[in-house]
Formats: sequence, C-alpha cells, structure tokens
Amino acid sequence: MVVKEVLKNLGFHFILVDLGEIEIMENLTEEQLNQLKLALLSSGLELMDDKRAILIEKIKTVIIEMVHNSNDLIKINHSDYISEKLKMDYTYLSNIFSEVKGITIQQYIIVHKIEKVKELLMYGELNLTEIAYQLNYSSVAHLSNQFKKVTGFPPSHYKLLKDKRRSPIEEVGN
Repeated sequence: MVVKEVLKNLGFHFILVDLGEIEIMENLTEEQLNQLKLALLSSGLELMDDKRAILIEKIKTVIIEMVHNSNDLIKINHSDYISEKLKMDYTYLSNIFSEVKGITIQQYIIVHKIEKVKELLMYGELNLTEIAYQLNYSSVAHLSNQFKKVTGFPPSHYKLLKDKRRSPIEEVGN
C-alpha cells in the first residue's frame, strides 16, 4: 500500500505492485527515478534497480522459503531446487551470489538451517533425530557438527540456555 501511494503521489501509473516488484507504464527519466528512490527511502523502503541485487534477493527468498516455510520434506538437491525455482543455471547463480555476498549459497543455506534447528529446539516438540530428519540431514551427528560449527556449542547446550537468542530471518547470513 505504501508503494502504491508513493507511485500515485509521483503521478506514475503502475501495472503491477507485488512483494519486491513493481511495474510502471512510464519510462522514467533519471530525475524521476531519483524522485522515486527518495520517496521510497523516506517510507523506509529501498528501490533495487541493480539486476544483480534483485537476483540475490530472489535467491535469498527461495532459500528462506525452502528452509523455513516448507513443511514438505525437500529431498531434492538444493542446487536443483534453487535452479528450478529461478529457472537459471545454478553455477551462474552460485557465482553471482558468492561474488556479491562473500559466502557461498551452501553456507547461506547452512546458516538458515541452523536457525530453523534453533526454532525447533525452542518449541521443544521434536527431538534432535526428528529435527535432523525434517531438515534432511544425513544424521544427527551431521546436524550436531554443523550446529556447533555455526553457533560454537552443541544443540544439547542450546536447549539448556535460558535466553535462546535467534536471529530474525532477514538478518541471517547478512
């Protein structure tokens, strides 16, 4: 709604306003583009017109969806899943992501999976074996090793912490 209001105030006619994406009828001049950027920025939003930045956001969204929002067990290879979702070659996506973010897609996935493990441990409804299965780990030992590598302590210690600090999804891997 905020984006639509900004576009209306600037006199732009939009075809599509969706999460993370807008399409307008006009061809913007440099000055109009700057006006739009400033108006969105004053509303706490950012205009991403860099194709690489947009692609990185799409990759991050697919990973978050894959790890955090999927209740189905994803038995497909991560690279195949991402490539299929974005309809692009995984090697290309991986190279761009690593260049821009400074970490690999696989490292980004691991960090998100560990955040999901923290969430599931906090809820206390599943044991570590069930969590490992749900997140498609080959074993509890593999999950535990990754958890310790990322957090600095084993999952069993995390369960004992009073202040179970998780990172907001948007901040994971940034």
